[in-house]
Amino acid sequence: MAKRALVTGGAGFIGSHLVKRLVKSGFDVRVLDNFHSGRKENLTEVIDRIELIKGDIRNYKTVEKSVKGVDAIFHLAALIDVQESLRKPKTYHEVNSTGTLNLLKAATKQKITKFIYTSTCAVYGNPIRLPIDENHPLNPLSPYAASKLSAENYCKAFSKSYGLKTTILRLFNVYGPNQNTSKYSGVILEFIKRIRRDKPPIIFGDGNQTRDFIYVEDVADFLIKALEIDANGVFNIGTGKQTSINQLASTLLKITGKSHLKPIYEKPRPGDIKHSVADISKAVKTFHIKPKTSLEEGLKIMINSVNNPEYSAI
Repeated sequence: MAKRALVTGGAGFIGSHLVKRLVKSGFDVRVLDNFHSGRKENLTEVIDRIELIKGDIRNYKTVEKSVKGVDAIFHLAALIDVQESLRKPKTYHEVNSTGTLNLLKAATKQKITKFIYTSTCAVYGNPIRLPIDENHPLNPLSPYAASKLSAENYCKAFSKSYGLKTTILRLFNVYGPNQNTSKYSGVILEFIKRIRRDKPPIIFGDGNQTRDFIYVEDVADFLIKALEIDANGVFNIGTGKQTSINQLASTLLKITGKSHLKPIYEKPRPGDIKHSVADISKAVKTFHIKPKTSLEEGLKIMINSVNNPEYSAI
């Protein structure tokens, strides 16, 4: 199994968890991150045991330098906000699609043995059946989703054309410590930030929309397994359980002892998907693991995390 790995976006939310796990497992780890959303502080506990390159995946020379001497690439670097992508579609294409192409090209040139790409459930669009399996029709509804699907197709094309072993993990809604605290952060972090200030969570739409929330350490488990067992193809990574946004808000308010705060409902946002839950049977059968962390357990860990003052203990 490969023991020298490059993690793009390794200072980010999911990437930093993966990097720490790889280091603890004995990997030599190189991180490529432009710190657009990633934070060096996320890697404090392993910073002396990794190689850190500050750079952008849109720059091919930087990418070439970053892939030299590694056996495997975990490609997590991306822009990820649906609403921002509506305003900046070209930027999302350049980072998510062209950036991935740069990495694939360099990986092929360097004869990298494994390329693991984190995609998104957003490529499915509004599902025509639930749960969503990997053969579900693809219907991206935003520039973000379109850019991620384009990158997926490049991964598949490089696998068929050049023999590069690629694994595509379609992540559902990932949450946990180190989550980005910008204005574009996910619904869980947005709720926690407001609740900390004794403000009610804001829900866009009626709150009956559902998501499949998976804890970040469980995602790291699947990423590492994808390398260990040399799995190829496309896999959904979620829990297989759907939670409504109303249920999410209620659970967070209960955990924090602030059930007196009543959610505020606003108009639905364009590009948002109504319902989403993963069929993870293919991943479970292939990787021989399942997500371990319940939503309530994961939310408690996230709320009480001291890694980031933006959502530290309430």
